Amino acid sequence: MSDEHEPTSASPTRAEQVAALRPTYQADLARGLDRFFAPRRTTCPWCDSPRLTTRLRTTDLLQHKPGRFVLDQCEDCRHTFQNPRLSDEGLEFYYRDFYDGLGEKQLGRTFAGRTAMYRQRAESLLPFDLTPKNWLDVGTGHGHFCEAARTVLPGTAFDGLDFTDGAELAQRAGRVERGYRGSFTALAPDLTAHYDVVSMFHYLEHSTDPDSELRAAHQAVRPGGHLLIEVPDPDSRYARLLGRWWLPWLQPQHLHFVPVGNLRRRLTDLGFTVVAEQHAEPHDPVDLLAATWLALDAAAPHEDLPWLPKPPNAPQRALRGAMVLATVPALLLSTLLDRYAIKPLSQRLGLSNAYRVVACRD
Repeated sequence: MSDEHEPTSASPTRAEQVAALRPTYQADLARGLDRFFAPRRTTCPWCDSPRLTTRLRTTDLLQHKPGRFVLDQCEDCRHTFQNPRLSDEGLEFYYRDFYDGLGEKQLGRTFAGRTAMYRQRAESLLPFDLTPKNWLDVGTGHGHFCEAARTVLPGTAFDGLDFTDGAELAQRAGRVERGYRGSFTALAPDLTAHYDVVSMFHYLEHSTDPDSELRAAHQAVRPGGHLLIEVPDPDSRYARLLGRWWLPWLQPQHLHFVPVGNLRRRLTDLGFTVVAEQHAEPHDPVDLLAATWLALDAAAPHEDLPWLPKPPNAPQRALRGAMVLATVPALLLSTLLDRYAIKPLSQRLGLSNAYRVVACRD
């Protein structure tokens, strides 16, 4: 979180923020939810097969915004995708106050505290290029990865791209040399063969059209340069075992889940050679902890949120506090299991929740 977003003594309290936002949200919801969804697809967006089956039905378990969301899976290529997916209006509504606004402070602290993970991502390039001249991080947010990666590759110039104002804030904070705001597919023609490295860390799953993003990456990476991609692994056994409580489903923000075989073949078709595939390294050991918290949060009375008609009353707040307190031992146990029992065996047990590929442009 950059200094320009630190609260001051004059900053409104969270309760005041929620109260100020409630009329706008209630007006949005009064118009109905149908406009938040595009027409339902009858074919797979990855391979165009009509053989679809429903994999998951769920709700917004993080923000608790109203709506129900469906993930379908292609029976031929196993691509999993939101169907119907969010429309442009839906993307605006469900992203609002998640990475910015009400959610900005909490998410900023989370991202800023993951320096070791960011360094490990940068280190995954070292066997293939020790001295890249420049690196573009797509979906950079506020540029925390670039800031950490610079300690691994101090001679590399890091730029960031994001469709929010995060990239511009990252540039002002000095985390990136240049911050691009906008769509990668729209900006790529101006970046042709400009970068030694392009990274997409947990970006493709948010895209409405992953194939176009991969084509944009091929355009922006110079011949002999590298593309790094990290995404949730829909083939993780946790995805089946935990069901709707598996955090990487992250509905409704995550629109596409690409099996690693599909991604490898598409990269090859575009003119890349995959030089590394990793499963243990990108695994984030939070599955049991997150599932426990999501289940608790769904069962307990909700905190005050502007998309809910009214604030919780005193008994509801007390009940929520009591339920959270009672669940602390389970949360601690889940954390220990995630970090010390599951993480060392995650790949062997098929429980890795993400995968990473490194590809060289031919």
